[in-house]
Amino acid sequence: MGPDLIVPPIYSPLSPAIHPSHAAIDARTAEWADHFSIGSDALRSHLVQHDIGTFAARILPDGREEVISITADFIIWLFGVDDGYCEEGDIGTRPGDLMGALSRLLRIAQNPEVTMLADDPLAQGLRDLRYRMDVYGTPGQVARWVDALREYFSSVVWESSFRSRGAVPDLNDYTLMRIYDGATSVMMPLLEMGHGYELQPLERDLTAVRATAEMAYFIICWDNDIFSHHKEKRAGGFYLNAVRVLAEERGLSQDKALTLAIAQRDRVMNLFLRVTEHLRIFGSPQLRQFLDSLGHFIRGAQDWGVSSVRYTTPDDPANLPSTFCDTPSDDSLDPLDIPAIAWWWDLLPDRDPSRSPHEFTQAATVDSFIHPIAQRTA
Repeated sequence: MGPDLIVPPIYSPLSPAIHPSHAAIDARTAEWADHFSIGSDALRSHLVQHDIGTFAARILPDGREEVISITADFIIWLFGVDDGYCEEGDIGTRPGDLMGALSRLLRIAQNPEVTMLADDPLAQGLRDLRYRMDVYGTPGQVARWVDALREYFSSVVWESSFRSRGAVPDLNDYTLMRIYDGATSVMMPLLEMGHGYELQPLERDLTAVRATAEMAYFIICWDNDIFSHHKEKRAGGFYLNAVRVLAEERGLSQDKALTLAIAQRDRVMNLFLRVTEHLRIFGSPQLRQFLDSLGHFIRGAQDWGVSSVRYTTPDDPANLPSTFCDTPSDDSLDPLDIPAIAWWWDLLPDRDPSRSPHEFTQAATVDSFIHPIAQRTA
């Protein structure tokens, strides 16, 4: 397998935070997983040790405790699907069968009252989650959660097609697949529910807002790939990971692929900060809260990633950092050479790199930020 990678401290300009009831939330999530028998007994015994409730408490550090519990239960449910169905179960190498199983679960999310899968633990857990979301979310938020769940299911089936062939996708396909199979988009309605508001379509559907959320997905998933590389590689089976994809596509050593993966996420982090800074200029209080929550999601995933036994693997310790750094390894303003996401960098008006971010903020206009691509092609 080659020597293990040493992951250096990565760039994180976002502040850590956690809900004060994180311990109680974590305990309740373990009880919920046991009650609904999420995953096999062996899988569940591992999942309940992974501080998933604490992770949810980092995502919504000042959110409603009931919604944080829903979030935590949903995350452990997602791991039951991802670990149990997709990665460790036989069905994970049969894309057609996996699509059928996930489509039946999707029907439960859409209509929990249907008389299907009455004895299926994952279906029963999903029913419970849906009914609780109906209490704290609006019909529109629940509908978007179902749509995002469909997006997640579709991407994990795409991943399954590579697993079935033992094939590694190219970087562009992997990026597009990864920002959805990380189950990050399906968390977005919960960020709103956690604070009792609903983003209006006028803001939520802005290209810049959607792109900012996608940047958060990328950072979270690239960070996860960096932190989970040791866990996945030592398992000895087939795995897909940004470090592996970069190494194979670019002909790099694993160390150099890790360095490149870190540089890529640093460049996207810088863009995320610049775009959110502009969105705050004209955004509603709800949009500003949403942007704050995206930041908490990114930082929460980082703090959880370097501390949870899921990735630290104490029986065979991973070389993960215990701290973060204040400066990026790559502060370039140029887009990444990944067509699926390169357009993100077109969202900001041209700027002089020598000017401070504050000057750039004051100089930009709302119209030029919302419609920069149209302006440049006019």
